[in-house]
Amino acid sequence: MKETPLTAKHISLAAKMAEFAGFNMPISYKSIIDEHLAVRKSVGLFDVSHMGEFMVQGNDAESFLQKITSNDVSALKPGAIQYSCLPNTKGGIVDDLLVYRLDDKEGKKAFLLVVNAGNMNKDWEWIHSFKIGDVEIADLSESTALLALQGPKAISTLQKLTDVNLSEIPYYHFKYGTVAGVEEVLISATGYTGSGGFELYCKNEDALKLWDALMDAGEEFGIMPAGLGARDTLRMEMGFCLYGNDIDDTTSPMEAGLGWITKLKKGSFNSSEIFEAQKRDGIKRKLIGFKLKDRRVPRHGYRILDSENNPIGEVTSGTMSPSLGYPIALGYIATEHAKPGNTAYIEINNKPFEAQIVKLPIIQL
Repeated sequence: MKETPLTAKHISLAAKMAEFAGFNMPISYKSIIDEHLAVRKSVGLFDVSHMGEFMVQGNDAESFLQKITSNDVSALKPGAIQYSCLPNTKGGIVDDLLVYRLDDKEGKKAFLLVVNAGNMNKDWEWIHSFKIGDVEIADLSESTALLALQGPKAISTLQKLTDVNLSEIPYYHFKYGTVAGVEEVLISATGYTGSGGFELYCKNEDALKLWDALMDAGEEFGIMPAGLGARDTLRMEMGFCLYGNDIDDTTSPMEAGLGWITKLKKGSFNSSEIFEAQKRDGIKRKLIGFKLKDRRVPRHGYRILDSENNPIGEVTSGTMSPSLGYPIALGYIATEHAKPGNTAYIEINNKPFEAQIVKLPIIQL
């Protein structure tokens, strides 16, 4: 398995480690519930250095990204970020990603793409299959570390360590600055938890110094190191998609509730004609949220039934919500059954359990 620059730190903290996307990653330290609630109520720190980073620059970089991503890259100004996806040519999703608009480098437009760890090789090959014009693509993943400081006390924690005025960084924007003596840290007002905070990109050799400084600065707020287990429960409560569970090569962004990042008016891009038809004619299924009264947790692949036990969908993600205290799930369901407030049934061990359909996000913060 691959390691991040902080793997030894996680092991020293007695983290429960497991393989994820080819990396030896911390799943939890104390408990998933404690780490989850620390992020919701105060602040938590994640190592997400397994994520991939690609630099795309050149005179044709913008038009190139317009072709291969779903969002409108031309709307990005330097210092801004957008959530997007890489559609395939059959109406599915190769990956979801973040697109950062950097300052021009040597007079050429420059962008940073942040992709999922499990899709790095697939994304790299896919992107290169569409390379056109004056475009240079570099893989920065092996040399880049990424820490996610998340929660309502993240800004108070991080502000102790930098002269950058964090309150002046709007959501989905970034600035470069010195943090805890580490220069040229990309400070990004993004995250995967719904509780606010920042993601910090730095060189591998600076990751440990940054981690220790953040943990020290957050001590007064009860900061906790948080693993991928809490990252998963946090994103499920918010209805954020996880690639491989809720979206994949067979799911359309229109079905997944990602029409807002699918800009059909920007011009032709991969699968745009398919998405236009789906918007015009409607979709047969859609991703929605569920909450259950019973204590049993639905899992990926469980069938969703109507009142007469007819299959009408399938669960894609499920967990016991630490914030709510009862099971929640995401899943695709036939559109005619997808109205919030409706009742459906999730089949668990061959027995149907009542579930209420709810709007996303499942929790309101």
